Amino acid sequence: MTIVLASTSPRRKELLELSGMSFRLGAVEVDETPIPGEEAHAYTARVAASKAHAAAKQLDSGEVVIAADTTVVHAGEILGKPVDAQDAENVLKALRGVTHQVITSLVVLRTGDDLQLTDQAVTDVPMREYSDEEMRDYIASGDPLDKAGSYGIQHKEFHPAPSLTGCIANVAGLPMCHLIRTLEKVDIVIKTDFPAACQNYFDYECRIYDQVLNGEL
Repeated sequence: MTIVLASTSPRRKELLELSGMSFRLGAVEVDETPIPGEEAHAYTARVAASKAHAAAKQLDSGEVVIAADTTVVHAGEILGKPVDAQDAENVLKALRGVTHQVITSLVVLRTGDDLQLTDQAVTDVPMREYSDEEMRDYIASGDPLDKAGSYGIQHKEFHPAPSLTGCIANVAGLPMCHLIRTLEKVDIVIKTDFPAACQNYFDYECRIYDQVLNGEL
């Protein structure tokens, strides 16, 4: 069974590689513009499904598509990627010292019979009180300019949320334990110790992976 990740994100690729799963990339382009008044949970679910179906059109029967869409939500507002450095600074100032949410919707789509499975992960992200100088040095590095919310959770120098306790892989763009439990429903079983690999990758102690894998979260 061929597995296709409908993404060009290097972070999603790296996370999926940690599972030991054999897969290939299937780049797709879809309109990711939020519909006026659209709530973040519905928005990510819609975009992830659009990515999955766009990728499926390019595949043979029996192949499985994995698609994901991640968004940052602050005060009810969906925060996309910054348009420039000033936009990144405005967003990071708004997020500084407060807790926002990161939401990722997953879609697993099996071509042929069009079986579609969905899951969704939500992580509360408490941002630290970084200084203006730290923030501007981080922006100057270029790292936040291709990321929703204008930050990378795994950036070791900026380290924006040291007190995070939820799914860090979700904040990076692919909540793998949610994906693993979804793939099991189409008889795709990950045999590697993914929680250990994930914690080592992020240098992070995850306290919830058992609950996620067991379907409790």
